[in-house]
This record gives sequence, structure tokens and C-alpha cells, in this order.
Amino acid sequence: MIDIPYTDLHSWVYFYTHAEIPVLKRTAAHIAELREQEDTVNGRSLGMVVLSDPLMALKVLSHLEANRRARQTTDITTIDRAIMMMGITPFFHTFENLPTLESHLAKYPRALIGLLKVITRAKHAAEYAREWALLRHDLEVEDITVAALLYHAAEILAWCFAPEMSLKVQELRRQNPHMRTTDAQHQVFGISANEVQIALGEAWHLPHLLQDLWHGRNSDHPRVRNVALAIDLARHAANGWDDPALPDDFQAIQELLHINRETLLHRLHLTPENLPPIPDPSNLSTGAQGD
Repeated sequence: MIDIPYTDLHSWVYFYTHAEIPVLKRTAAHIAELREQEDTVNGRSLGMVVLSDPLMALKVLSHLEANRRARQTTDITTIDRAIMMMGITPFFHTFENLPTLESHLAKYPRALIGLLKVITRAKHAAEYAREWALLRHDLEVEDITVAALLYHAAEILAWCFAPEMSLKVQELRRQNPHMRTTDAQHQVFGISANEVQIALGEAWHLPHLLQDLWHGRNSDHPRVRNVALAIDLARHAANGWDDPALPDDFQAIQELLHINRETLLHRLHLTPENLPPIPDPSNLSTGAQGD
């Protein structure tokens, strides 16, 4: 565990790239169960388990980069391709007896709760991003899913390995509701999560889409907006479906997907009764659009 912040970016990156990343207990159990059925397991079923846990996704992609072959000239940025490169049997050999997050943070129950909340938001964002990518007939659905899942990679790693400092950031923001997260992180860690994850993205050759998001590049590109809006929706919905930012989120998502409010709410498994009254600008101007 890191109790005193490192003084430079290189040290943070070195620590995270050499750390043994734990995974969710249920992820470890699920992989152990699949190993018992190795003869019938395929890469897709394994990939679904990996994509349900941002820690496991980071573990797979970082392992692949650490063991990159000299002749490999292209980055492997999707989980399915990563598993295909490794092979099913080597995958199970590499990821047996996985350390679990619940054991790793057993002495830090408040930090475990904080991290589980971040992981839940990441999973919701990945689910939204994947569904919208399919609706848009995007050809890089898994890249989009991984980008949403790992958008908060450095924050997730900080909760894992610097739990006390992460709790200090949380407390700073609670005491100062208008303080920006990056300011709180600088005050506690001496650096922002975004600075760390940009460096990690380069070190681990994480998907270019993810690095675009961290750098703030190509923000108008539909693929980037797909992920960014999924992250925003997951973050705001975590505060409750009456969060004041949600109307703007809904409108932006409708414009991206070319659907009306009723269709969007249906896809989110919401009804107007679940929400405070929200005007639908598409109905006020040109009329509601269909699917």
C-alpha cells in the first residue's frame, strides 16, 4: 500500500505497471469455474467475464503488453483479441489463484466500498456504451466497451493501492462540494488521476480511443461521444435519476442515437414515473423522432 505520495509521475507509473492487480472475488470464482470446463470454453465466454470487471480487464491488457513478442507490431486493444493471442489454456495458467480485491482491501472497508462504487459506475458506463455502439452499427464495439470500462483506470488503481489517500480525496470533496476532483487529487496525491492514466495508457498501449478521451482529443467524433456520454450518464445516474444534469445527458444521447425521449427511456428501462418532469426538446421543436 502507498501511504506517502510519490514525488514524480514516473514513480506512480512504475509502481502501477509492476503491481499485482487484484480482481473482484466473483471474477476469480467465475474464471475458476470456467477452467473446470476448459474443453468447452471459448474466448468469447472468457471475454465476457473479463469485461465485467475493470480490474481484470486491466490485468489482461497489462499482461499482454508485458509479454509482447518482438515480432508483434500492432497493439492488441480488445479483450477478445488478447485472449486469442494468449490461447485458452495459457490464459487459465496465467490467471489461476487470482488475488481478490475483497481480501486485498480487507483492512480498508471504507475504501473497498468507495472502489466498488467506482467499479459499478464503470460497468454501467460500459453497458451503455456497448448498447449504443450496437445501435449505431459501429464496427469497433469492443474498443468502445473497453474505453468506457477503463475510463477511470487510475482512480481504480489508486483506491486499490492508496486507499487512505483516496479516502482523503473523497473527504476533501465532501467538505468542499464545489472543489474539482482534479484539485482534490493534486492536493492529496500531488498529481491528478488523468495525468497518471495518460502515462499508463502509453506504457500499456491501451486503446487509442481511451487515450483520446483522456487527452480530450476528437471530442466531436461519434465514437468518442458515445463513450463520453455513457460515462456522464453512469456518473450522474449514480446520484439518483433526479440528478439535475440528466436532462442535458438525455438530450445529447438522443441526438447521438437519433431517437426520441420515449425510446431512450425505454432502452434505459425507465418510465416517466421514475423521473421528475423533464421537457423533451425534440417534441417541442421538430417533433419526436422514431428509431
